[in-house]
Amino acid sequence: MTNAEDYLNGQILLIDKPLNWTSFQAVNKLKYALINKLGLPKKFKIGHAGTLDPLASGLLIVCTGKFTKRITEIQSQAKEYTGTFNIGATTPSYDLETEIDGTFSISHIDESLIHETVKKFIGEIDQKPPIYSAIKKDGVRLYEHARAGETVEIATRKTTIYEFEITRIDLPEIDFRVVCSKGTYIRSLAFDFGKALNSGAFLSVLRRTKIGDYSVENATNVLNFEDNLNKNE
Repeated sequence: MTNAEDYLNGQILLIDKPLNWTSFQAVNKLKYALINKLGLPKKFKIGHAGTLDPLASGLLIVCTGKFTKRITEIQSQAKEYTGTFNIGATTPSYDLETEIDGTFSISHIDESLIHETVKKFIGEIDQKPPIYSAIKKDGVRLYEHARAGETVEIATRKTTIYEFEITRIDLPEIDFRVVCSKGTYIRSLAFDFGKALNSGAFLSVLRRTKIGDYSVENATNVLNFEDNLNKNE
C-alpha cells in the first residue's frame, strides 16, 4: 500500500482524464484527496507532465513529491493520440469549443485522396498553433486575444509526425491515430489536413493514449483513485 511518505519521495500516477475536465482540475482533485486522506502537507509538490484540453480525454501523467523534477523529461517524449476529424467545415478554435464558421464541399474527397494526403504530414512539418491556445504572445495568452476579437500574427513552429494512420472513413468523419513530438497541436493538424484536402476540417474527438512508454491502458480514473484511497484508510 502506498503511504504518505511514498508520495513525498515521488510517485508517477497515470490518470485517465475525463472529458470536460481541465488538467488543472484533475491534478487539484488528486492533490486534495491525498491531503485529506493521507495527511500530506498542503504545499506538497504535485504536477502534470503535459496539458490535455477539456475537450480531450485520456492519459494525464501526474508526478508527486521529488518526482516533479521528472516532468520536463516526461513531457519531451513522443505522444500518441486517437480521435476524429470532421471534414467539410471549420471552427475558429479548430475543435468543438467554438461554432462552425465555414463549410466546404467534400464531394471530391475519396479514400485514395485521404490516404495520399496523410503522406504529406509524415516527418517534420511547419505547424501554426491555434489562436485558441494557451501560448503567450506579448505576455497575453492567445485565447485571450481570440476572445477579445483581436487579430494576432502567430509564428509557425517545427513539429514532427512520426506515425499518422487513418483507422476509419465514414465521411464527414475520419478516425485517426497519430504519434507525434512534443508541442504538436492535433487541432492544427485537423485544420491543416482539411486544407490539404481542398476542403475544411475540425477536431471533434481527441484521446491521448500514450506518452513515451506510458499507456492509458494502465491509467486509473480520478474518482477511482480517490475511492482506492478511501479503501486504504
